[in-house]
Amino acid sequence: MFKRKEQNITTTAPINLTTINEPMSVITEQIKTIRTNINFAATDHKLRTLMVTSAMLGEGKSTVSGNLAVEYAKEGMQVLLVDADLRRPTIHTTFGLENHKGLSSWLANQMDNVNDAIHPVIGNLFVMTSGPKPPNPAELLGSNKMTEFLTSATRKLDLVIVDAPPILPVTDSQLLANKVDGTVLVVRQGVAQKAAVRDAVNSLKKSQANILGAVLNDVRDGSHHGYYGYSSGYGYYSDEDK
Repeated sequence: MFKRKEQNITTTAPINLTTINEPMSVITEQIKTIRTNINFAATDHKLRTLMVTSAMLGEGKSTVSGNLAVEYAKEGMQVLLVDADLRRPTIHTTFGLENHKGLSSWLANQMDNVNDAIHPVIGNLFVMTSGPKPPNPAELLGSNKMTEFLTSATRKLDLVIVDAPPILPVTDSQLLANKVDGTVLVVRQGVAQKAAVRDAVNSLKKSQANILGAVLNDVRDGSHHGYYGYSSGYGYYSDEDK
């Protein structure tokens, strides 16, 4: 479907793609566990589009989405990772790609062929960069053209992972939430505030999002190494913890 070109992603990525750079590490094993748990959480229907977001900035949503995309692709699935964070994009730098055109270009009718914004990077993994920063990101992401793009992409690929903006600072992810099959919320230990996470979950619910669970990021074990944990529910953010 796409013309393949080689990319050196191990030396250009500012976000650590542990699933490639350290395939035998504890963190990579945790990513595999997250992938498995997401699959279990989505048993009611086939998961074709997955949004990864967070309550606020700096919680690691792009790191999680990038590593998840790699792991799904390693399993033989044709995966498209879409950088829908049109305000603070990172996926193009992670994979060492140019960002002269991308999702924003397609949604704003500035290009004729969507394949020009999609880059094969490794194995079964393709990446769509964000494109130039637009003046109206929320309007573009909430448009019918975004819905049509996701529908079209799932006809050709097995899974589309959308790296979305944080929920609370802007409305972008709320507009995207009901366009995807499932949403995962990344929560960074020691950074995320419980009230902010509760507000993020409530915002997603109001947007009729299918919340599959949460990834607890940067958990510290006895050796002080960060890793990921996964929960299929939000019971640990109880009202008693206010």
